[in-house]
Amino acid sequence: MIKVVFLGPPGAGKGTQAVRIAEKYGVPHIATGDILRAAVNEGTKLGKLAKSYMDRGELVPDDVIIGIIRERLSQEDVKKNGFILDGFPRTLPQAEALDQLLKEIGMNLDKVIYLNVEDEEIVKRLLARGRADDREDVIRNRLEVYRKQTAPLIKYYTDKGVLAEINGVGDIDEITQKIEEAIGVNG
Repeated sequence: MIKVVFLGPPGAGKGTQAVRIAEKYGVPHIATGDILRAAVNEGTKLGKLAKSYMDRGELVPDDVIIGIIRERLSQEDVKKNGFILDGFPRTLPQAEALDQLLKEIGMNLDKVIYLNVEDEEIVKRLLARGRADDREDVIRNRLEVYRKQTAPLIKYYTDKGVLAEINGVGDIDEITQKIEEAIGVNG
């Protein structure tokens, strides 16, 4: 059983690495955006609530996101195999809520993997993707918002003794191997 959170700026490779680890070890990969969309598509009570915010172009509030995460973490596959959370928590209040939620369901975090990538590398990667919203000024603003929101999480999880910082630049397989070593599983 693996219970891991992936942190890192947009474009750090969190999704790629989270999916690789999830597939290799048969652990549910829980990407916040995906489960949010799934809840909306399924028309669950929380999904409808989330959609009302999204339709107004507003951020979905923490309590709604946490409710959706709670629903997902109480499913059988998670109880049996653990989870890889990708894109949550993003803020200190979310991290504290996650701790509370895990306590309620009798689980704890094994590791928080922080994929650290310098801003210049992120800008280069995201510009190369060529998506409409990937303009340099937009990217730099997203990075600034990310760093402000997430910097406290780095300290929070370091203080708890569960943070593993991994350089997110280099060979994808080597990065996966470093993550596996940090989690304590072997390829």
